[in-house]
Amino acid sequence: MTRNLPRDPGLEATTLSGPRGPYVGSAPPGRGPRRWAADPRLDRLLRELRHGFGPQHWWPARTPFEVVVGAVLTQNTAWSNVELALANLRARRVLSPARLLDMDGEGLARAVRPSGYFNAKARKLRSVSRWYLDLGGLAALRERPLPGLRAELLDVWGVGPETADSILCYAAGRRTAVVDTYTRRILSRHGLVAPDAPYEEVRAWLQQRLAPSQYVFEEFHALFVRAGYGNCKPSAVCESCPATTPRGPVASPG
Repeated sequence: MTRNLPRDPGLEATTLSGPRGPYVGSAPPGRGPRRWAADPRLDRLLRELRHGFGPQHWWPARTPFEVVVGAVLTQNTAWSNVELALANLRARRVLSPARLLDMDGEGLARAVRPSGYFNAKARKLRSVSRWYLDLGGLAALRERPLPGLRAELLDVWGVGPETADSILCYAAGRRTAVVDTYTRRILSRHGLVAPDAPYEEVRAWLQQRLAPSQYVFEEFHALFVRAGYGNCKPSAVCESCPATTPRGPVASPG
């Protein structure tokens, strides 16, 4: 039987835990950070989104390891479905890597069925749980050099760049930019990156420009999710978006 790591902080609730986070970053006083980004266009965009939407308190989780699980379950589905799957796992008291590995595959797949692709996601959860234990738990996620750690996580079966960066940013408190469909769409419509720019190119663009603050790295993505879900859809709903009018896509990130 697989055993939990002794006193793994990844399995413990913290003072920042709550139904809506923020899990790692702590909110700065007042209206937000003094500077969101070195690029004035990105800084203005994030400032406007924060002013209109307020703090997002994302990623919703009770423990860092629950962030890891949620990052896998949210692949190709809405967060409301993830919440149902997490509730099933919580009810079974298996939200730890050791207990997930101790579950039989069919039982785990049934538990995460609301998130879709449940057989594959059950395998992915087992894969990332095994890696998490072999690595040394949350302490290793927080302390290992980021480039090598990220490359190693990307080698785990079922973990792509967005999932890896979500785990590293929101579970481990590492400053790595999460890129998703909303990120590309919003940045493109505001004339900042090309709409077809590859993941790593957009991530590098953000890494170079976002202010070096864990809170900024967490909150920028949360604000983009909020704007993308409610406004920056395939057919844009600009009238109710707090950001100024987009200027359209550009040829390259620059």
